[in-house]
Amino acid sequence: MAARVSAPDAATRDAVLAEAQALRRAGRLVEALATLARLEKAWPRFSRLHQERGQCQIALRNAPAAIAALERAVALNPTLPASWHMLAQLHAHAGDSARAGQARQRLAVLEHWPPALVMAGSLHADGDLGPAEQVLRDYLAQDGANVGALRLLARICVDDGRSAEAVTVLRHALAQAPDYHAARQDLATVLLDRQEHAQARAEAATLLAAQPADRAARKLHAAACVALGDHEAVIDPYTQLLAEGTASPTEAAELLAWRANALKICGRTEEAIADYRAAIAARGDGYGVAWFGLANLKTYRFTVTEVARMEAAAADPALAGQDRIYLAFALGKAFEDRGTPDTAWNWYARGNALEHRRHGWSADAADAAVERMRVAFTQVLPLSAAEAPGEATPIFIVGLPRSGSTLVEQILASHPEVEGTQELTEIGRLSAEVCGSDPACDLPLAPQALARLDPCELRMLGQRYLEDTRVYRRLGRACFIDKMPANFWHLGLIAHALPQARIIDVRRGAMACCFSNFKQLFGPAHNRFAYDLATLGRYYRTYKAMMAHWQRVLPGRVLRMDHEALVADLEGSVRRLLAHCGLAFDPACLRFHETRRPVRTPSSEQVRRPIDAAGLDQWRAFAPWLDPLRDALGTARDDPGS
Repeated sequence: MAARVSAPDAATRDAVLAEAQALRRAGRLVEALATLARLEKAWPRFSRLHQERGQCQIALRNAPAAIAALERAVALNPTLPASWHMLAQLHAHAGDSARAGQARQRLAVLEHWPPALVMAGSLHADGDLGPAEQVLRDYLAQDGANVGALRLLARICVDDGRSAEAVTVLRHALAQAPDYHAARQDLATVLLDRQEHAQARAEAATLLAAQPADRAARKLHAAACVALGDHEAVIDPYTQLLAEGTASPTEAAELLAWRANALKICGRTEEAIADYRAAIAARGDGYGVAWFGLANLKTYRFTVTEVARMEAAAADPALAGQDRIYLAFALGKAFEDRGTPDTAWNWYARGNALEHRRHGWSADAADAAVERMRVAFTQVLPLSAAEAPGEATPIFIVGLPRSGSTLVEQILASHPEVEGTQELTEIGRLSAEVCGSDPACDLPLAPQALARLDPCELRMLGQRYLEDTRVYRRLGRACFIDKMPANFWHLGLIAHALPQARIIDVRRGAMACCFSNFKQLFGPAHNRFAYDLATLGRYYRTYKAMMAHWQRVLPGRVLRMDHEALVADLEGSVRRLLAHCGLAFDPACLRFHETRRPVRTPSSEQVRRPIDAAGLDQWRAFAPWLDPLRDALGTARDDPGS
């Protein structure tokens, strides 16, 4: 993905490049290279600086350095004809006819492209999205049927954050060229990123039918299956891909890690452990994702040797940023399990600081969203029972992550009338369609838009939710669970459009819940509030304020389930839970740990064991470092369990 470069930054960048080019033409090569080094510090992925460095090295008659610079240029930007031309000549002069031939082939391909596409491709690779798009749109005004141009336009739209437009453009390209497999692969990938999982799998299946041996298509189809909760279905495909041989240790490690994730979710823990270890062996000790996979089992205990290997890998200055974050969280868990909270805290703090810098969160924007919803939902007038969409009764489990919601889900999913699914994203997507979404916090911008919908529109909204979630419901039971914690923001939508829905707010002591979030590395861009103690404390208070509002305007609709009470009195809590959901008591719910079903969350191994109170006070070992959290929580720090 190309990162957008603003027009002022691009002008500054290009001016420095022009300065280096002028120095080279004047024969001042050492100064030119120094200028390029300065340019690289600010824009290391700027392909044309590496091309210019290659030209300087050619002038200095340093062929190896020139080749290295030009190879870096075309790796960042494959649409640089001048770089390919120079590489062809340099490789030929060095007697490397194979690489010279490859460079000539790449150059020949570019020479057959329309010049506008070459220019747009080069601009896009360097992050100049606006100029690249303008070049493409001017070209498409003359040749609107060029599907290659349409595909490139879609990629620019994705990089510019306009994924819905990218889907439209790619569907237009495929309508003209149904066999354009690269465009279909892009479409499936964008749909996956948009969490439109069923459509993504349909496109991947079409691609796979046309190219059954294509490894990229097989991986994409497996990724779509995982997104839809079909974890058992991907184990054999990953096994087959591994058996066929892999192109690199990196590919082998990725396939092993993906298979390990699926095995873990399906409860095949020992096999998952073996795969995580094999992934580390394939990629090396710096493969942080696999170490974190072991830590995220929650029940795995690292050996002294493994901890030493992780520490050595984390100390490597060449370690990639994301691997560094994964290793920090894994080491935090390792030292916590060894009873050394001071060292564990250092690693947790390091990982959180790195992740917090990558993903911002606006607490002010979240508080503003609460106020907007308080104004928009002074009362909720849901559809009547007769108007409500039928088919199945959703049970929404909401709250904060790490609050005990997976345990409640597992208890309910043990009931013969209830199907467990996963953390579904459909409600959030419907909310964004109707109310808009604030990019600073991903929360509704105009919740009053929902209150303006008439009963027919509300019914259609509820029906869409049921249709969109049908793909996750395979057992045909009367009730199904949607355990997306952040749906507490959308209870107005749920109450309006799905009056038959049951809602459970799972609550855990503030200090315990917030610290459990702080030591958990979530998926990319998920729970962005969780990587800073003060932000976490404020988010907890915001959540409490939002739930207090829903309790006022939705009396009797939301059952609060305290995790500590559930641990202390399992049967009493389960009876209350089932009664709220309109379900008869079933003893299987007390034996939830015996229920065999895929569990996707970090608590997957914990809910496969009988309930215990061991985790309630884990945060207390870290109390000396939690003052920023206490201060941000204010009076909420005294919530039960804290």
